[in-house]
Amino acid sequence: MKQLCAGLLLLGAAALGSGREPAFAQDFAAILAAPDRPDAERELDPVRKPAEVLKFYGVKPGDKVADLMAARGYYTVILARAVGGGGVVYSVVPSARKELTERLKSPDYAHVKIVEAKMDAFELPANTLDFALIHLNYHDLDPATRMGMNKKVYAALKPGGVYGVVDHSAKEGSGEEVTKSLHRIDKAVVIEEVTQAGFASTKEGNVLRNPEDTFDFSTTKVRGKSDRFVLRFEKPR
Repeated sequence: MKQLCAGLLLLGAAALGSGREPAFAQDFAAILAAPDRPDAERELDPVRKPAEVLKFYGVKPGDKVADLMAARGYYTVILARAVGGGGVVYSVVPSARKELTERLKSPDYAHVKIVEAKMDAFELPANTLDFALIHLNYHDLDPATRMGMNKKVYAALKPGGVYGVVDHSAKEGSGEEVTKSLHRIDKAVVIEEVTQAGFASTKEGNVLRNPEDTFDFSTTKVRGKSDRFVLRFEKPR
């Protein structure tokens, strides 16, 4: 019995030493089942797959993270429960909506800080964040704002920190042609802009891929049917 306990302790230490939380540390089923989440958000989960996305990015308890263009706070509150009270969530918005400010009044979200600023002008503590995410809104920003935002994220992340960009795919080679009409963006544009800010492009997740997407419809008119890229960038160590 003593040998078994010692073996389990060694396995736990090895998992922590590798920079990954043990599998039992993150119960995303419980996080997504939190009773304060509105039905409208729960209905988005099967398409957005937040558990799979955050696992891909390696978000863990105690992390300091930022949710960019947080809107009503879909990812802000999920991240708040994922990092726990030992972590910090910066919910970055140009102007905080009432839905966001009201829901964050709960003591469960005491470790969440709303940051109101233009997306190329927000200030976060330098070299402190483990992760930053912009979800389905990169295409909404003009190129100059995106470049300013990417630089702000780079400054806020610690070396080795992860920057996640999830957005609706446009046809390969289309650049920014349909950012306003179809609310999509060519993945290559994102990679070029983010790497220009100093990031290394490290991985791409396939969890939100949809091979049946025809790339010719607006993602604001036909919802939940788009192919979505999940890009992971890292600030060099």
